[in-house]
Amino acid sequence: MLASIGLAHCLNDTTQWIIIALYPFFKELFSLTLTEIGMLSFAYQMSASALQPLVGLYTDKHPRPFALPAGMSVTLGGLLIMSFAPGYGWLLFAAVLLGVGSAVFHPEASRVAHMASAGRYGLAQSLFQAGGNAGQAVGPLIAFFVIQHGQHSLAAFSAIPLAAIAALVVISRRAAAPSKPARTEKVLREASPLTPAVIRAVAILFILMSSKQVYTVCLSNYLTFFLMNKFGVSAADSQLYLFLFLGAIAVGSIVGGPVGDRIGRKWVIWFSILGAAPFALVLPHLGLSGTTVMLLIVGFVMASSFSAILVFAQELMPGHIGAVAGLFFGLSFGLGGVGAVALGKLADIAGVETVYILCSFLPLIGLLTAFLPAGGVSRQGRPGGGSA
Repeated sequence: MLASIGLAHCLNDTTQWIIIALYPFFKELFSLTLTEIGMLSFAYQMSASALQPLVGLYTDKHPRPFALPAGMSVTLGGLLIMSFAPGYGWLLFAAVLLGVGSAVFHPEASRVAHMASAGRYGLAQSLFQAGGNAGQAVGPLIAFFVIQHGQHSLAAFSAIPLAAIAALVVISRRAAAPSKPARTEKVLREASPLTPAVIRAVAILFILMSSKQVYTVCLSNYLTFFLMNKFGVSAADSQLYLFLFLGAIAVGSIVGGPVGDRIGRKWVIWFSILGAAPFALVLPHLGLSGTTVMLLIVGFVMASSFSAILVFAQELMPGHIGAVAGLFFGLSFGLGGVGAVALGKLADIAGVETVYILCSFLPLIGLLTAFLPAGGVSRQGRPGGGSA
């Protein structure tokens, strides 16, 4: 089940991230500004972020496994519209559809992965997230092909969401079948009280996730422009550097979950967010080779925190698995979309290199990890207990 949901996540995020990889292509094709590029991210991220917590809250009480292929069908529609979009308005509409498909997919898929974890929640979330990050890494390779063959060639990759729909139909049937996991399903829906200590800890985790997401948006959305402006890299070749960066993220996401299961999630968060700060700070000031190395290190180190943060929050709020997934996949990603617009506007005014320098300070927010409980939060709201 974990392998299947991870593969489905890979296929989903391959489709979702094609639009980000194609930013330079669409910028040239439709003569867009970097602010308009930021609005594409905003449309995608906000449509996903507004719906994901609501979807998560609903599916915690009323599991709907068959929402998975339904959400992927919406994603398929967004990809086809993007393939034949005659103007910027249609691109925005396609981005919204991709966001809606993401909103339906992620909370329910994360709940299914949690249910199939057999108690190894960090490992399960890492496998699930690694699938998504692997899909993101494939996006630039598809963009490389589309840049060479034109906008309409993107329609050929509708085979990816179609394959995902087929896989998700099988997963949905297995997840919906009454069996031994039904007892686990009942336990997952038993909510615990939200004490002040729990709320405080989850708020800190949310801030950490949001800072990580805004920085990742800065690197991924504007990396191609940064390399083209600073080093004269071609639009096609810049996709290969983006592929390397996203590949490092995929590898890092595999590590964080199982390591957190063994040594504690707080240690992983310390290493991942604050540990990336020295490399992030020097990245904007290096040559092309040094920048490439720093991208690989930062991508790997920062990605290891995602599973640790998400599972930490889910352990603090048992019974709210889908809602927590929706909150962290949705609202934190939505903040990334808001950040994309602001960063795009700043890039138009001061240049993309200035944006990279300013965003390099974001990992320092990892200092907030010091205020997280060392071992989770008890039901009575006192630090201690749990496996975090």
